[in-house]
Amino acid sequence: MPGVSLEKVAVRAPGLVSLYKTAGVSLAKHRVEGRRAAVYLVLDRSGSMRPYYRDGSVQHLAEQTLALAAHLDDDGVVPVVFFSTDIDGTAEISLDAYRDRINPLHESMGHMGRTNYHVAMQAVLDHYEAHGGPDPAFVVFQTDGSPSSRAAAEHVLCTAARLPVFWQFVGFGQDEFRFLRRLDELPVPGRRVVDNAGFFAAGPAPKSLSDAELYDRLLGEFPQWLTAARAAGILRD
Repeated sequence: MPGVSLEKVAVRAPGLVSLYKTAGVSLAKHRVEGRRAAVYLVLDRSGSMRPYYRDGSVQHLAEQTLALAAHLDDDGVVPVVFFSTDIDGTAEISLDAYRDRINPLHESMGHMGRTNYHVAMQAVLDHYEAHGGPDPAFVVFQTDGSPSSRAAAEHVLCTAARLPVFWQFVGFGQDEFRFLRRLDELPVPGRRVVDNAGFFAAGPAPKSLSDAELYDRLLGEFPQWLTAARAAGILRD
C-alpha cells in the first residue's frame, strides 16, 4: 500500500495525481512498491543554478519528488535543504503547500555562493538522526556541478554508508559530472561498506525528461541498496 492513497492525493493535491500515478508505475517496475522511506530533497543554490530556478526546472523536480514521497512516506511532507557555500535555508514542501513554493523560498535566501555538497549532506544526516523513525531515508540531491571540496563530500558519503540513508544525485546542465560519476563508483568494501549512492544526468533541459524516465532513473539503484543494506545489517526489516 502507498503511504498516501490516490484518493487523498486527489483531494489534497489534485495537481500531483498524474505524477503520483507515474511514480507508482515505476515503483512497481523496480519492485519497491509498498516500501517505506523518509524522502528528502536537496537543492543547489550555487550561482550557475539561477536559470534552472527561473525556468521552473527546480520547482518541477520538487513536485516530482513530492509525488514519489506520497508513495514512500505517509505524512505527505518532504524536508528541503537549499545549499551553496553553506546551508542557505531549510523548508518543507507538502501535499497542502507545494505550488509555486520553491522560487519564493530561493529568492528569500540571498546570495548564491559556491557548491559545498558536504554541508548539505550533513544537514540531511542531522535531520534524519533527530527526526527519522524506523524507515530509511531516500535523498534526492540535485546539483549542476562538482563540489568545491571534493574530499569533504567523499568523506561524508563514505562514513554515512553505515547509516540507512540512500543518496540519489541528479545532475542539471552541461557538466560532465566526472566527480559524481566517480562518487557513484567508489569501491565497496574498500571505501564504504555498501554502495549508498546513485547518479544520473538530467541534461541541460531537465524539464524535457519525461516523468516516467525521471522516476526510473531516481529508482534505478535504490532496490540494490535495500538488498545490500539488509545484508550488512544496516536495515533491520
